[in-house]
Amino acid sequence: MEEDASLFPKKELLDNVPLVGNERDELEDPEFEAEFLPQEAGNSADSGCLCPEKQHNADADISKKKTAIPDGLQACHLRKTLSHLEKLREEKELFIQKTRGELRACRQRMDLITKQQASVSAEVAAEKEANSTAAVGRLQAVSRRLCMELDNERDLQSEIKALLQKSESTVWHIAIQEGQLEDGPKSAQEEEVAGRKRLQEQAAKQLRKEEEALEKAERNRLLRVRKSIYLQREHGLRHQKLVEDAQRNHKIAVRFLKASLRRIREQERKEERKSRAHMKRRMDAVLALKNSITANRETLRKFQAWGQAKAELAEQKAQAEKEMILAQGGDAFKHLFHQRRCQELDAQKRTFEEEQKLRKQEIVSRILKEEAEEENRKKKQSSPAKATDRLTLRDKTWSYVKDVCEGRDTVLSCHLLDSDGAAHPKAPQLLEAISSESVQGDPGNTSWEDDTLAEPEIPGLWKEDYKPYQVPKEEVDWKPVGGTKMDKDILACTMEQVRCRVTHKQVVSGCEFKGHPFNSKPKLIHFKDFDIGKVYKKKITLINATYTINYCKLVGVEDHLRDFIHIDLDPPGPMSAGMSCKVLVTFKPMINKDLEGNVSFMTQTGGFSVPLKCSTKKCALSLDKELIDFGSYVVGETTSRTITLTNIGGLGTKFKFLPASESCEIDVSQSVMKISSVFADEDKSLYDKIITSISEQQIEGNESFPTDRPSRKESGKRDSKEQEKGRPTEGVTVTTVVTMPPNEEQTEISLGEVTEGEIGPFSSIKVPVIFTPVIPGEVQTRFKVVFKNQQCPTLYFRVLGVALDVPVWVPKPSIDLKTCMYDRLYQESVLVHTRSKAALRLKFEVCKELREHMGLLPETGYIQAQSSYAVQLKFLPRHSLPEDAGKYFDKESRVLEAPMTIWVADQLKPVGFTVHAVITTSDLELRPSAVDFGYCTVYEAVRTQISLYNHCLLPQGFGFVGLPKFVDIQPNDGFGTILPLEMLHLDVIFQPTKAKEYNFELVCKSEINRCFKLACRAVGVHPPLELSHYQVKFAATSLYDMSVATLYVINSHVSMNPLTHSMPRIGSEDASPVGPTSFEFLLPPDSPITISPSVGTVLPGKRCLIQVGFRPVLPSKLIHQEASQALTKPVEVKLLRKDTATQRKDLRKQSFSTLRLQNQDRLLQTSTTPTAELCEQDFKFSSDEYQAAQATLARSFQGKFDKFVVPCVVASGDPKDRKGTEPLSFSPHNTLYLELWCPAVAPSIVVTSNRGKTISNFGDIAVGHRGIKNVSIQNISLEDLAVEFSMLNPNGPFVLLNPISKLLAGETHVLTLSFSPHESILAQETLDIITKRGKLSLTLLGTGVAPMITCSIEGDTLDMGYVIARESVSSSFKLQNCSALPIQFSLQLDSLSRSRSEDQQRLPQFLASRARRTEVVGTQNNSGQSVFSVIPVKGIMDPGKAQDFTVTFSPDHESLYFSDRLQVMLFEKKLSHQILLKGAAREHMMFVEGGDPLDVPVESLTVIPTYDPERREGPLSSEAEELKPILVTLDYIQLDTDTPAPPATRELQVGCIRTTQLSPKKTVEFSLDSGTSLQHKGFTIEPSRGSVERGQTKTISISWMPPADFDPDHPLMVSALLQLKGDVKETYKVLFVAQVVTGP
Repeated sequence: MEEDASLFPKKELLDNVPLVGNERDELEDPEFEAEFLPQEAGNSADSGCLCPEKQHNADADISKKKTAIPDGLQACHLRKTLSHLEKLREEKELFIQKTRGELRACRQRMDLITKQQASVSAEVAAEKEANSTAAVGRLQAVSRRLCMELDNERDLQSEIKALLQKSESTVWHIAIQEGQLEDGPKSAQEEEVAGRKRLQEQAAKQLRKEEEALEKAERNRLLRVRKSIYLQREHGLRHQKLVEDAQRNHKIAVRFLKASLRRIREQERKEERKSRAHMKRRMDAVLALKNSITANRETLRKFQAWGQAKAELAEQKAQAEKEMILAQGGDAFKHLFHQRRCQELDAQKRTFEEEQKLRKQEIVSRILKEEAEEENRKKKQSSPAKATDRLTLRDKTWSYVKDVCEGRDTVLSCHLLDSDGAAHPKAPQLLEAISSESVQGDPGNTSWEDDTLAEPEIPGLWKEDYKPYQVPKEEVDWKPVGGTKMDKDILACTMEQVRCRVTHKQVVSGCEFKGHPFNSKPKLIHFKDFDIGKVYKKKITLINATYTINYCKLVGVEDHLRDFIHIDLDPPGPMSAGMSCKVLVTFKPMINKDLEGNVSFMTQTGGFSVPLKCSTKKCALSLDKELIDFGSYVVGETTSRTITLTNIGGLGTKFKFLPASESCEIDVSQSVMKISSVFADEDKSLYDKIITSISEQQIEGNESFPTDRPSRKESGKRDSKEQEKGRPTEGVTVTTVVTMPPNEEQTEISLGEVTEGEIGPFSSIKVPVIFTPVIPGEVQTRFKVVFKNQQCPTLYFRVLGVALDVPVWVPKPSIDLKTCMYDRLYQESVLVHTRSKAALRLKFEVCKELREHMGLLPETGYIQAQSSYAVQLKFLPRHSLPEDAGKYFDKESRVLEAPMTIWVADQLKPVGFTVHAVITTSDLELRPSAVDFGYCTVYEAVRTQISLYNHCLLPQGFGFVGLPKFVDIQPNDGFGTILPLEMLHLDVIFQPTKAKEYNFELVCKSEINRCFKLACRAVGVHPPLELSHYQVKFAATSLYDMSVATLYVINSHVSMNPLTHSMPRIGSEDASPVGPTSFEFLLPPDSPITISPSVGTVLPGKRCLIQVGFRPVLPSKLIHQEASQALTKPVEVKLLRKDTATQRKDLRKQSFSTLRLQNQDRLLQTSTTPTAELCEQDFKFSSDEYQAAQATLARSFQGKFDKFVVPCVVASGDPKDRKGTEPLSFSPHNTLYLELWCPAVAPSIVVTSNRGKTISNFGDIAVGHRGIKNVSIQNISLEDLAVEFSMLNPNGPFVLLNPISKLLAGETHVLTLSFSPHESILAQETLDIITKRGKLSLTLLGTGVAPMITCSIEGDTLDMGYVIARESVSSSFKLQNCSALPIQFSLQLDSLSRSRSEDQQRLPQFLASRARRTEVVGTQNNSGQSVFSVIPVKGIMDPGKAQDFTVTFSPDHESLYFSDRLQVMLFEKKLSHQILLKGAAREHMMFVEGGDPLDVPVESLTVIPTYDPERREGPLSSEAEELKPILVTLDYIQLDTDTPAPPATRELQVGCIRTTQLSPKKTVEFSLDSGTSLQHKGFTIEPSRGSVERGQTKTISISWMPPADFDPDHPLMVSALLQLKGDVKETYKVLFVAQVVTGP
């Protein structure tokens, strides 16, 4: 396929792409061909039809296009199929290659197996010959396995061959399909080429059609141009004729106008006299009213004085009564309280009686009113004719009130007034009634009713302030119609429950419907511009907007709409989603008032409502323009413009156009009618106004007539009533129009014939305005439009025109050059027009004073007939303009008014125009004029501020150009725009590059290329030291966290050669010497900055590392304040509670006055006591209150940013080399400055446990034990934080048991910390919780205490001594706790340990040598119970306390080798002491101990008796006495032959055991025989016999000195018998072995 694609070029491939949908639509659109035809061609084509041949060709082209589209799609489909087949063929070929490889591998394995079979067969034959049956069997098994493998490989080979054949056949089929499909693209490409040719032909045809249409459009345009020229000429001739007619008519109109003006002036004079008379009457009424008010004031003052005197008298009387009661010993307070209550009850009783009387009168009045109404209704029905001699409404009201007040039961039988007569009384009578009643009426002597007696038959429909009568609750027993409040609540609750049961949620497919269940079309029911009495109907459509079937039910309209609105809705039943129903809304207006409300419906999913609005007819009048400017016209011409009056409201009215200076006759009459209607219909309003006028507040601020300013309430009522009757709603005022006699010039601007009439609703009227200039000059007239409907405001518009008497004029008589600068050229083109029909010569002249500054070019010119001429005005103001211009220039406002003159040939009066300009300077001022930067090092920049002031009245662009490299100006690099009279502050930054003195100038250029210079000077300093960084910006550091930055102090001054590097010096002074240089950082006081080291010395060519630390902390004063506030709250609460309890106790004993005084004293004490206590308290850093306050402030910390500048003082030399107090050479100009930016933020993680303290103290923990503490941390930031922890000492005692990797925002995590001391030590470590926003340091403290116990047993051996078998003896010892923590102990015996049974299975210890014997557990009881016991076994010893232990020895048989080991374990882990327990048991009460051991400390299984050999030789006795051997070895040490050695000594102990058994003998007697023979051999025994008491022992001392005949080479062996007599007799054979040994 790649070869096929390469045969076609890229352009052809793009052309063969099938058309997309949009292109296809354009080709198929029949209007595509006629798209560019002009309108005329289109119109002509509409009348005719296309020729048949063209129509046939078009149809053929369209059919070809439609057939070409499927062919293109088919070609695209073929290409996709070919590419798919190609991919399949490649995949199959790759699979075939893999299959062939597997087949080759299979054949190789078969060959290998065949070879192995041959070799195995040979080996089998060889082994058979060797008769090796085993080898033959093995080889046969191998042969069988090979055969099975060979069969498997053959099967696999056959499967691979079949798969290979199938794949090859598939590849062949794919190749065949590709060959079949290769012919398809070729034919498709040929068809595409043909289609492209057809498209090109169609494009050529379309191009020809467009060219023809373009030619036709050009012809039509030329025809329209010629026609327009012809029409212009005709219009000019017609206009000239109209002008001539207007001139003739104007002369006639002027004559009639003068006569009309005379009549108008006479009428105005009459109106003025009338208004003056009316004003005089008003003034008289006001004066009378003032007199009445003065009298009322005096009366009020008398009443006030009388009230004050009465109050003082009552107070004196009460005081006298109080003193009298106190004198009699009574309770004055109680008496006064009782008297006051009695007075209140009397007042309430009187009030109640008055209310009852008023209610009775009201009931009588209502009854009389109803009877009168009934009688009037009957009379009306019988005789509808009106009575002529009936009383007025006011007379009826006064007579009725008088009768009721006198108590007469008179029935008022009056008739209703005539509506016309009541509504429209005469104006003079009304004004007279008002004046008389307002002045003479006394409101204190009358009692008016709120409602009038004569009312319509159906009250309440049109009267807003009508309130239905309600019977007082005291006189009736029945409930009102609405029910009680409880009934209403029950009804509302019941209706709510019913609605809840009716409505329910609609859920479809898991989606709940929310919103309006029905949509209304239209959304608003609006009845516009309705008439009373007519019926209006509108239909709305309700559409079901829910998901499923829904119902719709009409609920109704609101209460205030029920009398006017009727809704017709046939219940539509169940409505599917999207269905609709019709609703008919009928509106029958009864009152002329705007109404708004809702039509409510109820559905299954809830209620909804459709808004309803009813609008009355209104007038909305406006003019299309407020200014008509006729421009300039020559005297005698006439022109007219039209102004349109538009009414967009539904109510028509009468209008009248008249000049603004004229008055309208309708105004006064309408105002009088309005007053009459107000006072005739509202008697109550009149009474209220008269009462209000008497009040002092109205009179002091207003001296006008009372009816001029009605109250808001009155105006609101009057507005509502006047709107109902179709009357205006303006204030009740009688306007006085004072007109001035109009000028005759105003007759030049007049109105057309239609100046008054009636404008209907939704209509407009055009009124012509005619301008006929008579006298040259400007004419201005103001007109107004007044309306009969007083709701419509008066509209005003102005008319301007200029009358010219010369044919030459300037359209712009005033040329404004705006604001101009000195020495700048300004040009303006002045256009001159002429109406003359002949050419005129013009001469342009400039006033003499300004000829050096202003000119007109050319000075002379000719203007053609009825054309224009342009002259060039050039203005170049010099600085001498204020002196040269003189009166034309105002120096204060800097305004120039230059008159220009145009002289016309053969004309005396010139044409003038004025040139206006504001002259300003272009100066920019730099303040100060010179800048001294002082001394500045090359490592820093000095900034100073300068001011740039613009004296010009125009904004100017400026820029500092040509700046040196060491100077920078900001902002905007010294460029910008300065506003008029503005002062800009600029920063000049100076950074020297080397040490020298600088003198330079800064040049500021304005946009008009003016230069302003600023002189600058400075001294550059090169210090001998430098810093690697001069500015350090710390990251946002949390409170009590530490941020550290590193920098270097470098001494690069290593040589005095100025050619190699810049020499450190101050300006032009001598260079600093080479050598060590010292520095010191001067930190600001109380700053969170630490610098280490802050002082040092740097050698030449070296550098010193400096670490700058920033650790933000809270001020100690702020923490103390927070802690004091925290302590104040509980103290205040406690004192308040205590004070409240004290008050309750004192309430029973003290009076109110005493209690009030005590409360004040206690409050003072409460406020002063906590302050004194807190001032005396001292907070320490380690106190809980201080740390809690610190944690609270840290959580609420809002962040802080500080900037510190730390000076580094530099001095040459090393302080160590100085002698005594000799100072170093120091210069303040060599000072380096380090700028530090220190942002402090609130910690992102805080500790919430233990009141926020970050110090966790584990306290005292025993060595080998572990203490656990939990610390709660919380992420108070707004983002999730990744958490890391610092490494604790791996060999230390502290361990974090549950680290985390992430802490969510707002999440709290509890850290578990462990403290396990391995030795007695005071441990402290810091655990840092590290996040990207900072770290939180937790201080871990703990003390490892080694438990120390002392034992009262010396030598760690407790010997229980001898005990009679099967008896027991006890011994005690003490263990004392010498450490500072309680200790848990336990005592364990080795005989009871778990490893005891295992040790018994080993080789007995007595078979081993003495040195290898390690067993400490000796003989035990035969019963299996332990021979030793101890109590208590476990417990706890408090610090410094001792514990007593009791050990009991209870043997059950005789043995000398009872032993055990007692181990003291602390905390069940540590071995503190090992106590060896020993004891011996005898069957009898005597014992002998001492001598050398003759047996092992383990009991033997048999007992071998020992007999004396001498006795053994004798005759045997039946009862041979047992002899127990005792070996006593004596070693005589021979030190020196010259010095005699001491004798060798040994001891034997003979004891008597204390026992509880009864025994005849209390003592034990012993005797040792053979004493004489032992003495001959050098032995001395003392005593040889004696007795021993119970519980006592005696020592037998044995000493030996070698006799003279002793042979040292042969030891001496002698025996003796030791007999013991107690409860039994025992004999011991003591064998003495003596020998002489040499000394060590």
